[in-house]
Amino acid sequence: MIMKLILIITFSFVISVIRSETETESFSPLYMLENDVFSAQVSSSQPQSLMVPLTLIQGADSKGAVCLDGTLPAYHFHPGSGSGANNWLVNLEGGGWCNNIRTCVFRKTTRRGSSKYMDKQIPFTGILSNKAEENPDFYNWNRVKVRYCDGASFAGDSQNEAANLQFRGQKIWQAAIEELMSKGMKNAKQALLSGCSAGGLATILHCDEFGSLFPKSTKVKCFSDAGFFLDATDVSGERTLRKMFGGVVSLQEVQKNLPKSCLDHLDPTSCFFPENLIDHIQTPLFLLNAAYDGWQLYESLTPSTADPHGYWTACKLNQTKCNTTQIEFLQKFRNQMLNDVKDFSTTSQSGLFINSCFTHCQSERQDTWFASDSPLLNNTRIANAVGNWFFDRKVVKAIDCPYPCDKTCHSLFTKKSL
Repeated sequence: MIMKLILIITFSFVISVIRSETETESFSPLYMLENDVFSAQVSSSQPQSLMVPLTLIQGADSKGAVCLDGTLPAYHFHPGSGSGANNWLVNLEGGGWCNNIRTCVFRKTTRRGSSKYMDKQIPFTGILSNKAEENPDFYNWNRVKVRYCDGASFAGDSQNEAANLQFRGQKIWQAAIEELMSKGMKNAKQALLSGCSAGGLATILHCDEFGSLFPKSTKVKCFSDAGFFLDATDVSGERTLRKMFGGVVSLQEVQKNLPKSCLDHLDPTSCFFPENLIDHIQTPLFLLNAAYDGWQLYESLTPSTADPHGYWTACKLNQTKCNTTQIEFLQKFRNQMLNDVKDFSTTSQSGLFINSCFTHCQSERQDTWFASDSPLLNNTRIANAVGNWFFDRKVVKAIDCPYPCDKTCHSLFTKKSL
């Protein structure tokens, strides 16, 4: 109970600080909370994680590949061994977006916009773990986390000289891939591109580009975790996320790097939403998402601008406190998600794991990826489902029944999460 109170107080403080700095939801307090505070809680009861050092991509600046503040982009790399020595897992870091000059200027004073502020080493957990008992299918692969410092899901290509901002996400992606290819990825027998949140969206955006790097003899697939952001209406009837994505796309000129197949019939902002992209992707793609995604619940469906009187506060902190009207609203959101993946789910090469949880990002946290009490769907943990799909052991099209049927969730601010 004490830990729950501490997390709620921390959450409230982070919200007030971040929003006073940015005036938008671009830097999600939920994202910071789940990836920093939650990981600290989980790691305290876990064996020591592998710590992997930061590597700057030397010479990237000569190719125009720089973070928002002009510093070099970076990644963390742990080499594979044994049967995994020629297999590669490339993970794209997430962390929200910046959609105007003010939020991007603030962002470049953090690790989300400058390599100057990145940790010199980070733990590899979940899908990046080097332990078979924590990561049964990918533990001995070459594993890479590419750091996120552009604010547009590795997709922008422009600049703002007046604010001294560089929007070079696409060039960062290209520089990172070029370096990894030179380190041996060009000879990969199997390769998987993954990412969570904004990195999950980046995985969808770059999936076919990643697939095109390798010969047909290489097994190449993509895995997006919590990257399926919906063009949904918030509780006030507005489209908060569409407005924010529109700012990202126009400011960073993301349209330069969006699929022509989408731009031929939709506007650039619409083509930044996965629902308009997934049916055109040729490379096999797996979508892992919570049906009641925590980030979207907080920042897209019930932001403070749409809920100024805090009508949704209790419901967001504890889903058992949601009233009938609120539950109906959440079920409509789930239904929209399922409708958006309906055609995608019919393709033979696609994979799905949509559980009815109130959380965000489940592949990089050890407790949700693979542990004794990890979330289950069809009696299968997330790590096993992804592995079954990647290695063609089973067809994986797992969609949970509606809340509150799933009792295995690790949802935000519940006892299981703590």
